[in-house]
Amino acid sequence: MNQTEPQALAADTATPVVAVVPRINITVFCSTQATQAAMQQVVVDRRMARAHVDVRNGGIMSAAQAYSQATTPEVLVLETEGHRDQVLSELSQLAQVCDPSTKVVLIGHVNDVILYRELIRQGLSEYLVAPVHQLQVIDAISSLFNEPGADPIGRIVAFIGAKGGVGSSTIAHNVAALASGEDKVDTIVTDLDLAFGTAGLNFNQDPAHGIAEAIASSDRIDQTMLERLLTKCGERLNLLSAPAQVEKSLGIEDDTLEPIIDAVRSSAPLIILDIPNLWTVWSKQLLIGADDVIITSTPDLASLRNTKNIFDFLTAARPNDKAPLIILNQVGVQKRPEIPVAEFSKAIGVEPTAVIPFDAHVFGTAASNGQMVGEVGPKSKAAEQISMLEQLLIGKDPEASMKNKGGSALAKLLPMLRKK
Repeated sequence: MNQTEPQALAADTATPVVAVVPRINITVFCSTQATQAAMQQVVVDRRMARAHVDVRNGGIMSAAQAYSQATTPEVLVLETEGHRDQVLSELSQLAQVCDPSTKVVLIGHVNDVILYRELIRQGLSEYLVAPVHQLQVIDAISSLFNEPGADPIGRIVAFIGAKGGVGSSTIAHNVAALASGEDKVDTIVTDLDLAFGTAGLNFNQDPAHGIAEAIASSDRIDQTMLERLLTKCGERLNLLSAPAQVEKSLGIEDDTLEPIIDAVRSSAPLIILDIPNLWTVWSKQLLIGADDVIITSTPDLASLRNTKNIFDFLTAARPNDKAPLIILNQVGVQKRPEIPVAEFSKAIGVEPTAVIPFDAHVFGTAASNGQMVGEVGPKSKAAEQISMLEQLLIGKDPEASMKNKGGSALAKLLPMLRKK
């Protein structure tokens, strides 16, 4: 991004950003049921989708015996319940059969600084003290393959609509504008609706390059190429736009986006994925792989059904992550029958994170002029709700932020809307 002093996301964001583990072979030897249970959660985590993990019973000596006549994998995760001298002795025997390139992560039951220093001195990759959490193990493994001094990976927030026309793209773009503007977080918006994307229109841009070129060259995408394809929309906001062309068919293969997303998330602290209302292999992969997912819905039966289906699918597919956030948009359209917010929430099983009232003037003017909602109607209820969502996503307290701005209207707004 070539920005000076880029702003990082708040450290207290609920779900930590842990890098995806590369395509490697990992073998785990567990000596306790608690660690084995944690490792079973590691295996099904979305960040481990590229890796092959083999979980076995046993400790260090079981690993030494198993690899006496076999090649060790890229990573060995071993559990030991032994004391300092026993651990060092067993690791010495393992070293005789372990390939020098194999990285070893040890889970021990002794919180001993002297032991830790000796293990690191002897070349151990990482030492974790039991009991361990699955994300702690995944972070330890992924960190082994990060270059020293590399910038932290960016947080991916994926937006998808429960059906077409619910305003998912508009909300995504407004969140990006607020994060990059008011909160000074370097942000990249990636518009994945190749034929009908609206990011260029909403940001009043007509870029010559974008996501289509990145897809066509995904096998050689790097930071230099990405910089060329990005469109600068502000000091800290860049756009990877969709071509919005219908004269030729533009398809996305299942694995095409993987290197593109890897390059993008290495370029900014916050990445907004604007995913169209499509249910394909690649769209599901992006939703499952995101750090946060926002489902935008409207208070009608089709949206309710689709929201419930998407919510349940992603909750099951992302067991170690927060559940998707639900945004109920276009609430209060005159003379239109609507499902009440309370009934909508009860059917899904969670309350919407934000309830955005219908405001034809504010949203219509913003869309026509290529502006953000906060520019057209900064005092509107819609602008307040979008601001609250943005604050939550970057790890800030929305109510505290509003009080710092001199008002508490935001804190009162959501309960009032939910009574409808």
